[in-house]
Amino acid sequence: MLQEKEWKDYIISLKNKQQGIERDNENYIKILKELFPITIKNLVDGKFGVAFSGGVDSTLIAFILKKLGYEFPCYTVGLQNSDDVISAKKVSERLNLNLKIKIIEINELEDIIKNVVKLLKVSDVTKVSVASVLYAILEMVKNDEICELFTGLGSEEIFAGYDRHLKALGDGNWDEVHNECWIGLLNMWERDLSRDLVIAEKFGIKLLTPFLDREIIINSMKVHPIHKISREHKKIILREVAEELGLPKEFAWRQKKAAQYGSSFIKGMDKITKKNKFRYKREYLEWLINRS
Repeated sequence: MLQEKEWKDYIISLKNKQQGIERDNENYIKILKELFPITIKNLVDGKFGVAFSGGVDSTLIAFILKKLGYEFPCYTVGLQNSDDVISAKKVSERLNLNLKIKIIEINELEDIIKNVVKLLKVSDVTKVSVASVLYAILEMVKNDEICELFTGLGSEEIFAGYDRHLKALGDGNWDEVHNECWIGLLNMWERDLSRDLVIAEKFGIKLLTPFLDREIIINSMKVHPIHKISREHKKIILREVAEELGLPKEFAWRQKKAAQYGSSFIKGMDKITKKNKFRYKREYLEWLINRS
């Protein structure tokens, strides 16, 4: 289990070594185009799967693994007719991926949420809903006797994929966007890593995170934010790299919702909250904590 200080020391050491950012995106498209396949191949160590939503992160990982000649399953979960389920089907059919989908019913989601709250002991709605998506996927992975799972964790931070990066941009404040990327990486342990590692540890599954590879972080953080985010798009250079590697444009530029929305788990949590006669989701989660 990675500790918070270890993670923060790691990110600070990378930041301290950085010697500025560069506007030459063509150079870094070439560098990242070469780095991603090497990084992903180096992470493979046995039987693995890919957490798959049909967004650019998971699609690029699966696409590269397919080009490298690996055979593997992709895993998608969501409520009936959720965006991620619909998109994952479309992408997997086009790329000829082995997609496994589980449609989660409301009663199943309620059990998942209870288990997640028992593990994490938090009432943060975002943290619990995102963790519930991972929990549902890892249940499928465990049933297939697979012990490693690729995820896209870290992509949003290094390629400015969150709304807070757009807010930091303002009227063109690129330094603020760059700083927000580093701040996001620094705070990932508390917000993301501790959550995902607890869930993964429960199932005995190792998470493979190519976007958090040292060389990927170093080179991505040398890219000027003008090549990462605009008013219309986030993670611009990643999408350009995906196209350069051969991913169809419609998949490289798909605008994806966050996991809790793409899976419709957040809508399901709303229904569960009302069913249990609570007004707010946080109140329901706090009630679950007190019961556990």
